[in-house]
Amino acid sequence: MQNPGTATPDRFPAQERFAAGAQYIAGRLTKGTSGHTHAVVDPATGDEILTYELAGTDDVDAAVAAARRAFPGWAATTPGERSDALHRFAAVLADRAEEFARAESLQCGKPLKLTREFDVPGTIDNTAFFAGAARHLQGQSAGEYSGDHTSYVRREPIGVVGSIAPWNYPLQMAAWKILPAVAAGNTIVLKPAELTPLTSLLFAQAATDAGIPDGVINIVTGTGRVAGEHLVGHPDVAMTSFTGSTAVGKRVAEIATATVKRLHLELGGKAPFVVFDDADLDAAVHGAVAGALINTGQDCTAATRAYIQRPLYEAFVERTAALMETVRLGDPFAHGTDLGPLISQVQRDRVAGFVDRARGYARVVAGGEAPQGELAKGAYYRPTLVADAAQDSEIVQSEIFGPVLVVLPFDSDDEGISLANDTPYGLAASAWTRDVYRAGRATREIKAGCVWVNDHIPIISEMPHGGYRASGFGKDMSAYSFEEYTQIKHVMFDNTAVARKDWHRTIFGDR
Repeated sequence: MQNPGTATPDRFPAQERFAAGAQYIAGRLTKGTSGHTHAVVDPATGDEILTYELAGTDDVDAAVAAARRAFPGWAATTPGERSDALHRFAAVLADRAEEFARAESLQCGKPLKLTREFDVPGTIDNTAFFAGAARHLQGQSAGEYSGDHTSYVRREPIGVVGSIAPWNYPLQMAAWKILPAVAAGNTIVLKPAELTPLTSLLFAQAATDAGIPDGVINIVTGTGRVAGEHLVGHPDVAMTSFTGSTAVGKRVAEIATATVKRLHLELGGKAPFVVFDDADLDAAVHGAVAGALINTGQDCTAATRAYIQRPLYEAFVERTAALMETVRLGDPFAHGTDLGPLISQVQRDRVAGFVDRARGYARVVAGGEAPQGELAKGAYYRPTLVADAAQDSEIVQSEIFGPVLVVLPFDSDDEGISLANDTPYGLAASAWTRDVYRAGRATREIKAGCVWVNDHIPIISEMPHGGYRASGFGKDMSAYSFEEYTQIKHVMFDNTAVARKDWHRTIFGDR
């Protein structure tokens, strides 16, 4: 860290932890060697939090080497030993919950009530889940499938995992990538987004404090083009896990293919929110506002396209616009704040560009502007409702990643489901109806990795998260995620010497 910035200690009490640098390799903080620095900025005020030295390729090499050294010992631990370590880790996280909540709010602009009630408790719960999952690294029961031979399947760790996490949920994404990997016996190098490295670094330090050996978890904080691409292409990295945009995911896949490594991609989304004419309208309106504005809309599962059956359309637009007007923007650390800023001025301007261009072909019913006054210093944008856009328009088809909900009408059930599927993405969706048959059809026919009924956005550690189509492949959370970080080995025993001789005789004859 070159300077401490201007963030006050009450907003960021852990600031002094990063004086030694923003790379965490083999159990200690170090400075990056790229020769370039980067500032972490409070998006609510524009104030600098700290400036750190970015990772270069040498730092990536050092982190991968540390993970490779740690792998044999960690892979050799029993599932029970890994489980115990993760249980201790969950306890350390719980003890430091407020520190994590404040650091996450500061670097991301999230309301503190969100990080206290959602991000941090979710991370602790996920850690506890994988502490239990570590004891269930199961293969397949033995059986005699070929004469006198007994076969069984082993699940084994893969090796060094190289992961890249985004800036919208830096703490939770670090957990989703690190926990299943290490629970299965792998070691890992994680590259967080350079905008939001603080909680990933705190997470790795907490793991060390919980007794997880040095080198099992390493953090390199650098740019995607330098540190990220070098990590993905590294010959000693056996698996790559990436969460981010579909465009960057394609580049990650291209690099990973050159070394034929395991690949896990959680990419963009454009979640449909389908409201049938028998739905509880008030519940749907509240669900749409919450689902669209979670994390200031910077969520790949956020409700972005609301399709409303024609009899409810105008009432839905009117009530949703009115409810959006009551959402309180403000200081993320203030008690009454509902919505914080976007991650940066650049992202705010990108979101505003989508809305401004839509004015030429759609109706902006609410929002559509940045606030003035004190909030103008931050990357704030008002909750925005856009109606009557065409299905093939930019604002309907492209991922905006901001507090913008687009509303379109539909007539028949067939049309509603068809429109819901009419984007390249397939990460999440929701259907709103009181009819169990409609709900069953929607959950069956909407092409997405998660379909909620009469709700939108909740997730739980026991169930998988991941997409279809351009939203990627592979699962986070749950036992399905745990299996992603293992490789399968078939083991086969010849039970009798006679069987072995008979097999050889079949191939070579009597010799």
